[in-house]
Parts: sequence; C-alpha cells; structure tokens
Amino acid sequence: MTQSQLNFHKLFPLSLFAIILLFNSAAIAQQSKGTIKGHVVIQNDGPAENVSVTLKGTKYGTITNEDGDFTLRAPQGKYTMVISQVGSKSQETLVDLAAGQSLTLPQFTVSKASNNLQEVSISGSKVNKFKTKKSVDVAKMPLSNLENAQVYTTITNQLIQEQQLFSVDDALRNAPGIQKMWEATGRGGDGGSYYNSRGFIVQAKLRNGIAGNITSGIDAVNLDRIEVIKGPSATLFGSTLTSYGGLINRVTKSPYDSFGGEVSFADGNYNFHRVALDINTPLDVQKRVLFRLNTAFNNEGSFQNNGFNRAWAIAPSLLYKVNDRLTISADAELSYGKNIGKSIFFMPYGQSVAALGYTSADQLKLDYKQSYYGDDLTQTSRSTNFFGQIKYKISDQWTTSTNISSTHSFSNGFGPYYYLLPGDSVSRNDQSTRNSTDNMIEIQQNFNGDFKIGKFRNRVVAGLDFFRENSNQFFFGSTLDTVSVKGSHNYSNFNQAAMNALYATGKYGFTYPSIYKTNTYSAYVSDVFNITDQLIASAALRVDRFDNKGNYDPTTNTTSGGYKQTAFSPKFGLIYQPVKDHVALFANYQNGFTNKNGISENSKPLKPEQANQIEGGVKIDLFDGKLSSTLSYYNIKVKDIVRQSTINQALSVQDGTQISKGFEAEIIANPVTGLNIIAGFAYNDSKLEKTADLTVEGLRPTTAGSPYSANFWASYRISKGLVKGLGFGFGGNYASDNKIINSKTLGVFSLPAYTVLNASAFYDVRQYRVGFKMDNLSNQKYWIGYTTVNPQKLRSYALTFAYKF
Repeated sequence: MTQSQLNFHKLFPLSLFAIILLFNSAAIAQQSKGTIKGHVVIQNDGPAENVSVTLKGTKYGTITNEDGDFTLRAPQGKYTMVISQVGSKSQETLVDLAAGQSLTLPQFTVSKASNNLQEVSISGSKVNKFKTKKSVDVAKMPLSNLENAQVYTTITNQLIQEQQLFSVDDALRNAPGIQKMWEATGRGGDGGSYYNSRGFIVQAKLRNGIAGNITSGIDAVNLDRIEVIKGPSATLFGSTLTSYGGLINRVTKSPYDSFGGEVSFADGNYNFHRVALDINTPLDVQKRVLFRLNTAFNNEGSFQNNGFNRAWAIAPSLLYKVNDRLTISADAELSYGKNIGKSIFFMPYGQSVAALGYTSADQLKLDYKQSYYGDDLTQTSRSTNFFGQIKYKISDQWTTSTNISSTHSFSNGFGPYYYLLPGDSVSRNDQSTRNSTDNMIEIQQNFNGDFKIGKFRNRVVAGLDFFRENSNQFFFGSTLDTVSVKGSHNYSNFNQAAMNALYATGKYGFTYPSIYKTNTYSAYVSDVFNITDQLIASAALRVDRFDNKGNYDPTTNTTSGGYKQTAFSPKFGLIYQPVKDHVALFANYQNGFTNKNGISENSKPLKPEQANQIEGGVKIDLFDGKLSSTLSYYNIKVKDIVRQSTINQALSVQDGTQISKGFEAEIIANPVTGLNIIAGFAYNDSKLEKTADLTVEGLRPTTAGSPYSANFWASYRISKGLVKGLGFGFGGNYASDNKIINSKTLGVFSLPAYTVLNASAFYDVRQYRVGFKMDNLSNQKYWIGYTTVNPQKLRSYALTFAYKF
C-alpha cells in the first residue's frame, strides 16, 4: 500500500474525530439552557412539517420535523413564541422558561397553506436537509434514530436530487461502508446490483419493509429515501432478503392531497438521455382518493466501444383515506429493460496468480475502452411488481396493517463474460438465460402498540409473515474462443450469430436449471421498553419455519433435495441518553441465519448457519439538529458453516467459522445556513477462521471487499438575494485495495485502491430547477468486483432541467 493511502487512513478518522470535538466543545454551554418541545398539526390533516418556530426578537428558532414535532433550546427567560407557515396566519404564545427545564407545550394547529407548497419546493430551507430523524421501517414501528439501538443510514430525496442521481446504485455511494461489487446482471431473480456491507454481500431487495425485488438496475424516480440497515437483521426481516451485513430498504414517494408534480429532462455524454415525470392529484373533491404517478425512460451507452442500457420505469400509487381510522393503498412498480451486459473478467478456478503473470488489475494489458464483444449480445429483463396495504387505527394505542407484495422477474438473452488467461489472452464466454422467471409473494400482518404498563412505556410490534418464492430459471452457456488482448484485432465476431450457431449444434458447455419452490412461515414480536425517559431496552424474537420443496431437474423430470427447517432469531438492544434527545449510548445483539440442507457425520440433519453481532457506539443529535453523527464498533461471528466431511463425502461437518469486525462513522452536519455536509468512514477486518479449504484459512475472504472505505459530500446553497437557490456540491468516494484472489497457494491478486471525485451545480427555485453534474472528475480508471475484475465508467457529465407545477 502506498504512503499516500496510509496517510489517508490516518487522517480521515482523525478529521472525523476533530469535527466531532469541535461541535462537542459547545455542548457544555447548552446545559444552562432550557428546552421547549411541541407538536404542530395541519387542520383536518396530519403532522405539519417545516413550520417555523421562533422566539420573537431573538436568534433562537427551528422548524418542525416530518412528524410535526419541534425541540428548541434557549437561555432561561420569558419569550413570545411565534408559529408561522408560508400561506397561513401566524400564532403567538407566551413562554416562561427556566434553566434546565424541559417544557412541553400544548398542540398547535395551523390551517393549510394557501399555496400548497410540497416536498422539494421547501427543501432548501430545511435544517440539516440530508438527515432524517425517524423511520417506521427499520424497527417496524415509528422510532427515532436516538431511540433505536440498531445502526442505519438514510439517503434522503434531497441529497439524491442535489447530486442529480438517477439510480439506487449512484445514491448508495452516500452510505458509509457500502461498496458496489457488481452492477445488475439483468438475470431474473438477481435483484439488481450487488454491494458489500460489513464484509458480506447484500442487495436492494426490500421496498417499504417488504419484498420488492427488481431484476435490473433500480431507477430512483419514485424514491423518497433509501435506508441502509446495518448488521444481521433476520429477526424482523427474515433471512431470504437480507444478509449478515444488513439490508437495503427503498422507501417510495406517497400521494398527497393537492395537484402538483414535475417533469424533468437530462442529457449527457455516452449517449445518455433521460425523461421523467412525477404527477400527483386528488381524484375526488373531499381529497380522500389520491393518485401519484412516477415514470422515467433512461438510455445510456457505454464508455467502451460497445454496450448500452435502455430502461422504462413506471410506478403508479393510489391512496384511499376511507375515514380517520382506515387507509388503503395500492402501488405498482413496472420496469422493462434491454441491455448488453457489462464487462466482467473472472479468474479460472485453480489458476495461480503467478501463472497469470500479474498481481493487480492495473497491470493487465486489457484495453480499458474495449468491450471484446459485438453490439448485439442483448438481454431483455422485466419486473412486474404489485403492492397493497390496509392500515387501520384500532385505538389511540393500537394500529394494524396488512401488507402484500407480489414480484415477478423475467429475463431472456445473452450474458457475455471472460476468463483471464496466461499470455495476455482471454477466453470469451456466454451465460444465457432462456425465458427465466422468479416470482415472489409476501403477506405480512403487523399489530403495533404504544401503551404504558404502570409508568413504563412500551412500543410493540407483533407480526405474522408468509413468503413464497417460485423460481423457474434456466441458464446455459459455452465458450466461443480464446483471443489475444495485445495488438489490433476485430473482436466483433463474439456476437449473436456466432453464439446461436454454436448453440444450434445442441452442445452446451454447461446447463444450470434453477427450478424450485420454497415457503417460509414466520412469527415475530418486538418490544421497545422505556425503563426511564433516558434508558430504553429492546428485545425481539422471530420463529421461522422454512419449507424447501426441492429442486426440479428437467432432464430426469424429478424433484429432489427438499427439506424443512426451523430457526429462532433473537435481537436485543440498550439505549442510554446521558443528554436526553441529544446523545445516546447504544449496544445491540443481532442475529442472522441461513438455512442449510444435508446430513452431518453423526447422521443428524444440519441446522441453520448462524451469524451473531455484538455492537456498541454513540449517536448524537446536537445544535437543534444541525449535527447528527453515529460512531460504532461491531463484531460479527458466523458459526456452523458447512464443510464437506473427510470421512464420507456424502456427509457434512458443521463447524466452520468466520469473523467480521470493524468500525463505522457517519456525520451529517449543517454548520451554517446553506452549508450541508455528509461524511462517512468504514474499516472492516474479515477473516475465515475455520474452513475446509486450508489454503484460505486465516485470510480475508475474496467476497469481503475493501477493508477501508470513505465517502464525503459538501454543498452550499445561497439562501438570500438575487441568486437565491444557486448551489454547488463536491465530494467523492475512496476504497482501499480489494483482494479478489487471496490464497496461500494461488497467491494474491488485487483491485487497486481508488478515489473517485464528483461535483454538481444547480439553480433551484419554486417553478424550475436546472443543474449540471460531473462524475469521476479525474477520469480515473478503476475496477470493482468480488472474485472478478469489472472496469468502471470514466468521466461522465449530464445537464438536467426540471419544471415544477
């Protein structure tokens, strides 16, 4: 590793620590102040967000959050508090505040703003606009970040919009410790791109807390925010859609009760063109039936000589407010794509690094801009997903929600890939899918309670979940040829005609049917228990019954390998807030599991593989929300990993272990008006402790990604004057070396460290927004992959324009 990389590793965490010390230096001074709390609602509607709350004639003020709540700290004294909203009449009330006092005011009610400002039109004035204080999905109940012992990161719509991002892939670069490993393949059931979190592979398979699988790249057109939930999370979300590193949950936009929306256009290099529409309207005079449509068309070429991706995304959403207690919603996500797969270079099984002759991707003689295939090895993918929810308020303490998700993935076509061979050559191969489908259905019933037993507050969720997967996928492929990557060659003969001619002979290099059905029946309960106002304990348990019907072999017309298995998944958390609502010390124990089939050496069925995490750290929310930060240390131990018996190859031994531990830090700050900063740092140390392959025992897994990673973004938006709404942003991502071969016998091959810098400029006013962005400013060549070498996009730019109505 170079000296500059070592310096980065030292300086970045020190910089984060210095920023936290800088903000904390004034925390003691706050102790002499009092706290004013309150809640604001809109007349005949719900909570009022972004309502101004000020102490008249002073510098003290804040705005309400998404739940209509506000917290304001000020020195002791008598004040006139002003509650005001654009388009509504302001309200005033007298407040007498003592030092150290926590004063909760009666509820305020404001009338609906006459100009019906919505979402993005007011986002520029929001304090710390890149922060979201509360989530309803992370714990399956409304819970603020400082009350939740689990670590998670929220990527807001405001950040996505400011960076002018168009996909989940691009948005996730703002999450600490998340590293993209593979782009979406488009194959049915793959679930979009592959990422790494805490040393384990994870995908964005959840939408609003339940199954929402999308085969291709996931468009951001209907995203309100993305929640990256860290660590094993099977207790509340099961094992099928999560990993030991966590999960990625997409939270989508909801209909609102006035007419509005926007139409946007984008154009850039590599033949990039995009048009998107977001339109919302009530469908009745009483505004009980609300409809919203988000849709986008995206076309993009490649930085290489061949390759493209064209995709449609359509996401209608209907909300029916039957009465004050009952709401019914129905959504859909429809996507269609046609593409040529990105270049992926594998290492042949058993081939040593010495035989290849190179130890790093930047040493290879590959032409970075050469695809090595023709222009017609296309693949078609479709995702047709439907969602429904019935939510009913039983009482002031209890609500029930019934949720259903039905996802349908389809893929058909070619998937070119390569093997790196000695002598500066590659073999050119195809893995095709033939009308492959993967269908999932999830039905989930939740009961949420918020009540007291004596003086102790309990927030409870109890749920039942049914999940079914029906996979009917068929993969096949073959090797076309081996070619040299040196000199000048015409590589366009790796095309559809050549592969069809090869397959017409009926001789495939391999076939791989993935045809199976599984059912999972689950029950879970979770309780967040306030021992005191400052001490919160949580406990949860899941019981999971997995029923695998077996794998179908079309050549023999038989089904085999079916099994049933029961798993228990506990979860515990503890929160202590030494400074109420501002500083939280937390610890958690979290569990994940993977169902395993087979017979052990003692002739007993295998049990589920388990991953157990212990984590501790601190969360802070200071200066009226202007500084939010999370620091955590975690230790994940995977046990009961299956390896083949040395006595009888038909049997298994279940004693393998893997350790993944590390540190993560995130800062979201709004130090002065108009300036917003997000920064993250992650370090991960993964090790295979006990494994059947002794050549990798004690080493970092080749799927664990880079040990060090960091993200940063800073933006400034002018809030006054003639150019109000003009802003600029700059940031980037860093990842250290990634070992994709790491073996005592085969050697070590790495993807080199990279730093990718990005920038944007925008002018955002009430009726329109115009922007320009440039990614990979330095035009750096870099690679991602786990066990593979995947070249990434060079410098790109786009001009965007949106008209709001």
